[in-house]
Amino acid sequence: MSFSANVKEEISNQWSQARHCQIAELAALAGFCGCITVDGRDRYGIKFHTENKAVARKVFTLLKKTFNIDANISVRRNMEKHGTSYSVVVNGHEEARRVLQAVKMIDEYQNGFEKVKAMNPIVTRQPCCKRAFLRGAFLAAGSMSDPNKSYHFEIVCGAGEMAARVQELMRGLSMDAKIVRRKKVYVVYLKEGEQIVDMLNIMEAHISLMQLENVRIIKEMRNAVNRKVNCETANINKTVFAAVKQVEDITYLRDTIGLEKLPEGLEDVALARLSHPDATLKELGEFMSPPVGKSGVNHRLRKIGELADKIRKNKEGYYD
Repeated sequence: MSFSANVKEEISNQWSQARHCQIAELAALAGFCGCITVDGRDRYGIKFHTENKAVARKVFTLLKKTFNIDANISVRRNMEKHGTSYSVVVNGHEEARRVLQAVKMIDEYQNGFEKVKAMNPIVTRQPCCKRAFLRGAFLAAGSMSDPNKSYHFEIVCGAGEMAARVQELMRGLSMDAKIVRRKKVYVVYLKEGEQIVDMLNIMEAHISLMQLENVRIIKEMRNAVNRKVNCETANINKTVFAAVKQVEDITYLRDTIGLEKLPEGLEDVALARLSHPDATLKELGEFMSPPVGKSGVNHRLRKIGELADKIRKNKEGYYD
């Protein structure tokens, strides 16, 4: 089972105690995976369609607990795609209208189909209802990538107005949600690992939250180690390059003018470098007598480099 499926399985077992939160969650499920039907006599029906058994179970249980409605469930297996789809259907007109009025998709005593609302802000006025609604929206139309590979949380919306509403709800809970158009749908998404953790907390997916946090900790430790190794490798390369250049300069001076013509301090450090080509500046200073500090060694080697460069450019008049 994928990480996204595990999250849905977990939050499908979360139950809000307040009826208004149950209605908010059912409103999201109706808006994202529900279909409202009206027959020739203006009689309502509701059909929820999903390929996730946990979602179908949540819809059925919400209808039973919140409205005492025993919905019909049908299961269809697709042999070509090796998948299963589930339909939860409310056929009774009065029962369907009662649900639609509660989730504010139609007004009280309304009979006309043309006034059906996809998402009504009234059902998410309270912070707890916002959480419940987002939980239902993710159940119906959300997905998450495997955190071991990348951080990505999304809810797919059929219309731009619906996406804007979901984005507004998420931003109201301090989520920096963004919207992107993908073919004929709109996707509300999060990319930051820390915000996805907060989103799981909002939906009360606490087990999945801990799993994601563990992955984040391991990733951060691995990245910290890689950064340290890369930094140390860069420093080693820099040191080796500098030492090679120093040996080249000293060898050039030895073969052109002779090291004995160098001032005593420069001659000493030059001989020490030739004898210990892999030594650090600190170690070179300790090899000298009397010992010289790291900055002193660096200063003398820089003087040798400048002198070698000068002689390369003009082999005459290098030294007064």
